Amino acid sequence: MFKAGKERFAQMWLTYSVFAAISFGLRGILYHWSSQKPLNRNLLLCGTFSMGAIVNGICALIFSSDWTIAALIGIQMGLFSFGANASMFKGFAVGKASLVAILTALPSVVVVIVAFGLWQEKLHAMQLIAFVVIIGGVLLVRLSNDISLRNLQGAQWGLLAMLLFAANDLSGKWSTLMEADIFPTMFFMFVTGTVCFGLWWLRDLQSERGIRSLAVQTSGTAGGEVRVSQVSSIGTGKAAANGAAWSGKRTYLVGLAVGITNAVGMMFILTAFDLGKAGLVSAVTALNVLIVLLYTRFVVKERFTPAEVTGISLAFAGILLMRLFGA
Repeated sequence: MFKAGKERFAQMWLTYSVFAAISFGLRGILYHWSSQKPLNRNLLLCGTFSMGAIVNGICALIFSSDWTIAALIGIQMGLFSFGANASMFKGFAVGKASLVAILTALPSVVVVIVAFGLWQEKLHAMQLIAFVVIIGGVLLVRLSNDISLRNLQGAQWGLLAMLLFAANDLSGKWSTLMEADIFPTMFFMFVTGTVCFGLWWLRDLQSERGIRSLAVQTSGTAGGEVRVSQVSSIGTGKAAANGAAWSGKRTYLVGLAVGITNAVGMMFILTAFDLGKAGLVSAVTALNVLIVLLYTRFVVKERFTPAEVTGISLAFAGILLMRLFGA
């Protein structure tokens, strides 16, 4: 009886993975909403990671977690997460968004291969079929936009983001194998991300001040009117067109709110990594794109393409297969 109960608990990895996908999907919705606002993306992400550090620090104290050496793996996770997000946003800025989106949907493929090489995590036949079905569904959704081999701008940044997202997932799995407590590990991860994005925001601020100073000097000699763009580090002119740039305080507070979904998602995914195979957990969590897609359909009122409908159907079929044969 005890063994059967333990096996049922071990199968909970799928439930935790789905909850992680939902949490990250909600995060994606908030990212989509904030991308339309005139704010500094680095400061927003600094706030997002700050909330993660606060939540996990408090949880670590409440549950008297062990602050072991293994928990320092969180620093590595924070660096990978920072690099992955920075590469993804760089790819969106300089390349074709659909190509970058496709590449960032593939970390689970890397995770499966590396997990097999490092920890001999094997997938039996039905798990492999479910894995392929889920990834195929996600790719169909991502491929729904026009893309051609002649338009590969940003591919290098998308590829780098894919590898770094995979490295972050693998680091999370490693932390569970080392029996590191979840809350201290994530605390170190989020603190690292906070410092990295905070430093990048300060660099943006310094650059803006330099531009403003140069503009003032130029206007002083030419007698012209000074108009300094407040959107040099915001990301897109489209966002700037929506109004005056948000203040640093407002941007940071919104980042804190977004950070709640991110922190909860990380709790779920690390728990899933502890119970299940890294590649399968990573694949199921990639379904967060479907949550964002449903948001764009019912809130933004964008129509589904046939490829998106097929992709969604495949993804849910893969989840069903994983539920039936994932043990």
